[in-house]
Amino acid sequence: MGKNNMNNGSKDGKYKKLFLAMTVVLICMVCVLGLYVTGITQPAGSQTESSKTHTAGEEPAEAADIPGSLSHEGYELEQVVILSRHNIRSPLSSKGSVLETITPHEWYEWSSPASELSVRGGTLETCMGQYFRKWLEEEGLFPENYHPDEEAVRIYANSKQRTIATAQFFTAGLMPTVNEPVEYHVEFDTMDPVFNPQLTFTSDKYNEAAIKQIDEMYSDDIEDLEDNYELLSDVVDMEESEAYQDGTIKDFDTDDTRIILETGREPSSEGSLRTACSVSDAMVLQYYEESDPVKAGFGNDLTEEQWEDISEIKDLYVDVLFSAPLIAANVANPLLKELQSEMSEEDRQLTFLCGHDSNLTSVLAALRTEEYELPDSIEKKTPIGSKIVFSRWSSEDGKMYCSVDLVYQTTEQLRELELLDSTNHPAIFPITLEGLEKNADGLYEYEDVEKRIADAIGEYDRIRTSLY
Repeated sequence: MGKNNMNNGSKDGKYKKLFLAMTVVLICMVCVLGLYVTGITQPAGSQTESSKTHTAGEEPAEAADIPGSLSHEGYELEQVVILSRHNIRSPLSSKGSVLETITPHEWYEWSSPASELSVRGGTLETCMGQYFRKWLEEEGLFPENYHPDEEAVRIYANSKQRTIATAQFFTAGLMPTVNEPVEYHVEFDTMDPVFNPQLTFTSDKYNEAAIKQIDEMYSDDIEDLEDNYELLSDVVDMEESEAYQDGTIKDFDTDDTRIILETGREPSSEGSLRTACSVSDAMVLQYYEESDPVKAGFGNDLTEEQWEDISEIKDLYVDVLFSAPLIAANVANPLLKELQSEMSEEDRQLTFLCGHDSNLTSVLAALRTEEYELPDSIEKKTPIGSKIVFSRWSSEDGKMYCSVDLVYQTTEQLRELELLDSTNHPAIFPITLEGLEKNADGLYEYEDVEKRIADAIGEYDRIRTSLY
């Protein structure tokens, strides 16, 4: 495919100016971080006297103690394909939305407009790019200060600001001496069909089967959100809000979720789960951005487990809409084809595809990933900025193997803006694909992973033929 870089058109010029401004702020933030590390600034995590609850949380794990590795001794790295979620953004809702009226409290003052990548998000993604640069150099896939041939590296993002910006910052860390273009294919701030998790077909028969599948998989989990809803309502003081007092918003109900499936649109829902997801999402993002955890909790000193309970609402919402096999095979089909194409490119060393949590969720579900919960993160499935990394390795006898891993910054690394390297690395969680065996070194045979992707693509046609 041809590359459309970010330097053509007035919109792109305006965006580049924004990127340069964010870069300047990024450098300033890194300098402040350096002062923090040397002890000049006050340590983070000090607590205010105005907190309403005082339950002490567990001490977070030291980053250096985080297990996992992307490397495999005795094998040679041949290719890496990364599917990434964008990094920290401001909440999706803007002024006058339910977020503003559902609480009497003032939300964190974001450094970016609604839905766009924040300055912290750009800083963190640059750190992640730098980590991958050092890893690729250590493995010998990239030389130092690599200037790749035209086809060796591909950076491709959805056409939303937060995904393009994430890809740009990642690339700045990955190849700081190269002006590598970020490729995007449709008008800025619209959804590229490759990354758009939309239903490309529906029918009465399909919708009935898919909603039944969602109900069987997740109705009990939705019912179990009663305590999560109560916690969220208490934290935001929902009963004291304008929306609650005028009747616009009512108490969250575990029985009012309705799934909506329409051709050409993302799966969606109506009811409490949708509303609570919006608030849960904003709370989690505020926790990452606000250095004082008590302020992040609107005066509540929440434990790590309570933050996980708040995050669970939005995590389940994404699972409900995108993880059922009949849904995943439908919405992930274009992106699975893109992954398949990139993994088969002989001249490609590294591919970076930047999308959304719905992309990672649906792809993992379509590939039949075993159930998991991520450690050291309040988001248990696809944390902000997380990446599915497909790495291809050759053994001494020339046989090809594949490792599939989720790479993500821990909650502590996100909150503390920690720099990453081989000793303080991001969390690395190996993905288990149902029915596929790993060798003694934790690697799949490459052809087995290729076949699993091909089967997931083929599932789309099977479903469409039988349920259209």
